[in-house]
Amino acid sequence: MTAANGNQGKCLVPRLVAAGTAVRACVRSEESAQALRAAGVAEVLVGDLAEPTVMARAVRGVESVYYVGPALHPDERAMGFAAIDAAKDAGVTHFVFSSVLHAIVTDLIQHEIKRDLEDHLISSGLEFTILQPTNYMLRHRLLPAFQDGVFRLSWALDRHQSMVDVGDVAEVAAAVLADGPWHAGATYELVAPGRYTGYDLARVVSEVAGREVAAEQIDSAVFLKAALGVGSLDEVPYQAEVLRALSARYSSHDFIGNSNVLTWLLGRRPTTFDQFVRREFRAVQDQME
Repeated sequence: MTAANGNQGKCLVPRLVAAGTAVRACVRSEESAQALRAAGVAEVLVGDLAEPTVMARAVRGVESVYYVGPALHPDERAMGFAAIDAAKDAGVTHFVFSSVLHAIVTDLIQHEIKRDLEDHLISSGLEFTILQPTNYMLRHRLLPAFQDGVFRLSWALDRHQSMVDVGDVAEVAAAVLADGPWHAGATYELVAPGRYTGYDLARVVSEVAGREVAAEQIDSAVFLKAALGVGSLDEVPYQAEVLRALSARYSSHDFIGNSNVLTWLLGRRPTTFDQFVRREFRAVQDQME
């Protein structure tokens, strides 16, 4: 698994370890490696997967690859192509690619990249499964709303979006990896029920937190600087271009999907945004006690 200590990895790796799966986790830092070893991962590879020798080591001798691309990396496309080619050369039997909902939307740079990677994977001759999650429900996006009473977005508050709990995505990924042949050749959209504007999201947080939470659209440049941890966007021109495109698209179009496929894969109703907020609010309260 690549990006094994990221948003998906933190949810997926414990599931795989608990199931007794032999995991080779790939990360870029020793700090991430230590976290994974503490989680029970016996084999952790630390290195830059942009290096061909590192990628070759990553896939050597494994049956399945779970590939999560490097978010906001200017070489994301080339690295994905290299990962698919290395897996084929190594005789990997199942390549699972974490893509994105509506990869066909080409005015979103990361979507266009993932579309190209889907095309390369489908044409590679590898057995594959493609997962297409929509926007994640993530705790760190809720904390300012809990603390400051403001839910902030960098796009128009009246546009609708679909969301998905990253834990549900991890549950599906674990099942796909465990039952590879059953899912070979499949492309799955992963979307929870509901379509939310920024005002809707703030209203749900208000109801759960028991206080008024306002929705606020912030300037995309302010959001980008905070998200990337920089003083000037000139320091990160590619990442700024990607995130500006995202803000522009989400301000001019809804980003929505359908929950039927995820419901079928889980065998239950997917986690709703209301359930997610209630779970995370309880967790925050427990930490404060």
